[in-house]
Amino acid sequence: MTNTVDEITGTGAILVIGSNPTENHPIVGYRIREAVRRGAKLIVADPRHIPLVNIADVHLQFKPGTDVALCNALAHVIIKEGLEDKEYIENRTNGFEYLKEIVESYTPEYVSSITDVPAEDIRKAARLFAGAESASIFYCMGVTQHTSGTENVVALTNLSLLTGNLGILHGGMNPLRGQNNVQGACDMGCLPNVLTGYQPVYGDRETDTYWRRLKLEQDDSLACSLQEIDTSEIIADTVEFERPVYKGMSVSEEIRNKFSRVWGVKLSDAPGRTSAEMFHHNPSRRNRVMYIMGENPVISDPDAKHVRECLEEMDFVVVQDIFLTETAQYADVVLPAASFAEKDGTFTNTERRAQRIRRAVSPQGNSKPDWEIFQLLAQRFNLNWNYSSSKEIWDEVRMLTPHYYGGMSYERLEKEGLQWPCPAEDHPGTPIMHKGKFSRGIGQFSTVDYRPWAAESTSEEYPFTLTTARKLYHYHTRTMTGKSEGLNYLLNEEFMEINPLDAQKLQLTADDRVKVTSRRGSVETKIQITDRVPPGVVCMSFHFAETAVNLLINPAVCNLSVVAGLKVAAVHIEKAQGI
Repeated sequence: MTNTVDEITGTGAILVIGSNPTENHPIVGYRIREAVRRGAKLIVADPRHIPLVNIADVHLQFKPGTDVALCNALAHVIIKEGLEDKEYIENRTNGFEYLKEIVESYTPEYVSSITDVPAEDIRKAARLFAGAESASIFYCMGVTQHTSGTENVVALTNLSLLTGNLGILHGGMNPLRGQNNVQGACDMGCLPNVLTGYQPVYGDRETDTYWRRLKLEQDDSLACSLQEIDTSEIIADTVEFERPVYKGMSVSEEIRNKFSRVWGVKLSDAPGRTSAEMFHHNPSRRNRVMYIMGENPVISDPDAKHVRECLEEMDFVVVQDIFLTETAQYADVVLPAASFAEKDGTFTNTERRAQRIRRAVSPQGNSKPDWEIFQLLAQRFNLNWNYSSSKEIWDEVRMLTPHYYGGMSYERLEKEGLQWPCPAEDHPGTPIMHKGKFSRGIGQFSTVDYRPWAAESTSEEYPFTLTTARKLYHYHTRTMTGKSEGLNYLLNEEFMEINPLDAQKLQLTADDRVKVTSRRGSVETKIQITDRVPPGVVCMSFHFAETAVNLLINPAVCNLSVVAGLKVAAVHIEKAQGI
């Protein structure tokens, strides 16, 4: 999040898209409700009738996968009606004319034919968002888990720039992270191409744009930031303050050298691989050995049947987890890890706040905190790892990533944590990012077009669009919540949501089970007949292994982020045999 959770209640307008906060992020959902009670205008863009729709000023119930078209239409209305923040655009952004040109054709009437959202609702939403003194955007995996996921985020960013809502109180772009330390895991380098603090592991002087502030000439090279922009000037900086200029070598080479000196090993400049690449459909390109920690891809990854086949064919699989998950059953070795309540360290939450966690009970049985397991393995490989505590590891992180964590000692984190970047002991942390300037110096509008083929298309054979979601009582693949008797009492099996009109056409009643089939497989499930989903759309969660919805999902990925399009699949539905 560029802003804080506390700011939500003071915002003037809120756009929630691809997220269901009241069920998946209850604290944020509560703050949004409080903001509405205080007078904030609420726009909900979601294919389903989620609970927040009940208090929304407008519900943009768009077809799954048409996010870019909808966002471009909102931008079109804002520009056409002169509602953009002209001073902000003039002083803090570049490329506005290119955006204006690309969204010219995205009229509300045209986009209504793509999204099924009434044109007047598009106009109303644009006016509410642009007319507020401050406006914030909240989104989640309903935006990012598409083959056009990066374009979806860029289109939303255009709206924030257009209305001057980045770098201000009560505004911002606020992605809601799905688990208690997803933000922290990414910050610590659990991505294939970066080290801690998003320091790149590869690139040369001409391609090392990750830390680059671009020259501010008004020329065609700045038309679209989704493409590589050539410039010989490399100035490394971060969110709020200057970095040193690296001369004679690339930024990534200097970063690798820094880590190599501390760790005593020479780091490769080859980027790692994403999960999709590890389970590649070409056998020659997939992993032969895999170490899986705290992940359950047998249930959570797309085209789950393929994932299971890959695991069965691998030479060696290690799983490190707190329970014997469905994935752990494919492992050659299972290493028992300690739970959050059995270890010390830090978690970083969705607003970039690093917080202390403290051991409440001793690890059970032979289980150990993750870092202790890694250290024991490293020592078997003759690596000189001799950490004595999580604090010692954190201090190393601070040393190697001073631009994010230099001022975040354990002592300072004791009270309520600090938000990165926090480079020095006297730095208060950064509640609001991009105040005054952006990490690249000036904000860049990016032109993105709607791609009709980005989502899996329906057909005569597969006439329904399946979208996936989470449900209030369970989390992810139920590794933990599935062990709770109380939560299982409230919900212990899947119910596919289907519209009453579709149920009537298929001659289904609430007592029926259905067989749901995609181009990749089939599952059977009970149903819930409800108008929460529009005709032609059905919805399932991926919580239950017995109805593993990801068996149906297309493994195609976004070309830029390499994130799978988990949110849309074309399916056929029929009454299950014998019911």
